[in-house]
Amino acid sequence: MKRKYRNTPVVIDGVRFDSVREANRWGFLQALQRLNKISQLERQVKYVLAPSVKFAGEKRAKTALRYFADFRYVDSTGETVVEDAKGRETEAFRIKRHLMKSVHGIDVRLS
Repeated sequence: MKRKYRNTPVVIDGVRFDSVREANRWGFLQALQRLNKISQLERQVKYVLAPSVKFAGEKRAKTALRYFADFRYVDSTGETVVEDAKGRETEAFRIKRHLMKSVHGIDVRLS
C-alpha cells in the first residue's frame, strides 16, 4: 500500500523515523551537536495547539490538538529552533505552523 506522502519509514540504530529525509536531518543535527554548533537537540517534541473540548451532544471530549515537531535545538546564537522535515508543505502543516506562531510565538522551519 502506498503511503499518503510517498515517504519511506526507516529505522536507524533502533530509532524509527517517518522518512529518509527526517533520518538524514537527524544525523546531520547530531553531527552539529557533536561539533558544539548546536545544543539541547531533541526529536518529536509535543506542543498543544488547542486544549481538549467537549461539544454539545457528544459523549466524550475531543482530544487536544497537538503538533509534534520533528526537531528542537538551540543554535549557536542561543535561539531555540523548531524544525519539521518535509518534502513539501501540506495544508495540514500550514495550519499547524500558523497555530504554532499564534499560540506559542514559534516559527517552525522546514528542513
